[in-house]
Amino acid sequence: MVTHGICHLTVIPLRKEASHQSEMVSQVLFGEHFEVLEKSGDWYRVVLAFDLYQGWVLSSQFIPIDHAEFSSLNNEPCCVSFDIVQLLFVDDSVLNLVLGSSLPHFKEMTCRLGSNAYRFEGSVKCPEKLLRTQGIIENAYMYLNSPYLWGGRTHFGIDCSGLTQMVFKLSGMRLRRDAWQQAEQGSLVHLVDEARPGDLAFFDNEEGRIIHVGIVLSGGKIIHASGKVRIDNLDHHGIFNNDTKRYSHRLRLIKRFV
Repeated sequence: MVTHGICHLTVIPLRKEASHQSEMVSQVLFGEHFEVLEKSGDWYRVVLAFDLYQGWVLSSQFIPIDHAEFSSLNNEPCCVSFDIVQLLFVDDSVLNLVLGSSLPHFKEMTCRLGSNAYRFEGSVKCPEKLLRTQGIIENAYMYLNSPYLWGGRTHFGIDCSGLTQMVFKLSGMRLRRDAWQQAEQGSLVHLVDEARPGDLAFFDNEEGRIIHVGIVLSGGKIIHASGKVRIDNLDHHGIFNNDTKRYSHRLRLIKRFV
């Protein structure tokens, strides 16, 4: 029985159910590892080590690792790729790595997944070199104009909480996966006027459920994923869409993480 695994492909879907037709609730990037909870045919239900998110992955889209390796990865700060897209070499094959992919056991341009060694010659940032507040804003701008995709975590498609999670991952911090989960982290900022660049603003629906999140910028602006990753105005009412000239999201609260 497989008990743990790690993604060895560029990006794979994390499904709500054990089916190709099931909703994609998130994505697993190269180098991200997980614990296996159960098996159903060719599918495994897993919980990701990075954000404790659960879903189903296909058996052919990851490689098994043992508990010792899983624990080692949990205890080791992980380096991340810092190019929009860059090549990764393994044996006689090549992978395209996307921004924010994990590079386990990275040393001298090489990372290791289980017994496999991968050579990466692109830009890499390791935890001791990751920026904090300043880096958050710079990292957010790297995703500008990326198309919206439910469950997405890459430039080729990303959702609102996927954007905030990946931007913070690039700055060496862990956020949970969904907007409502992220709203339970951080410390409360009581007024919009007290918000700083890098804070997260959360928005609710008529039932009071947190359904959206974005990153506060300076000058009363916010960057968020809505249709695409875009910049709009932010005030105590919420997000004012600069294209439609109306409010698109109602502000619920603001949290600080740095």
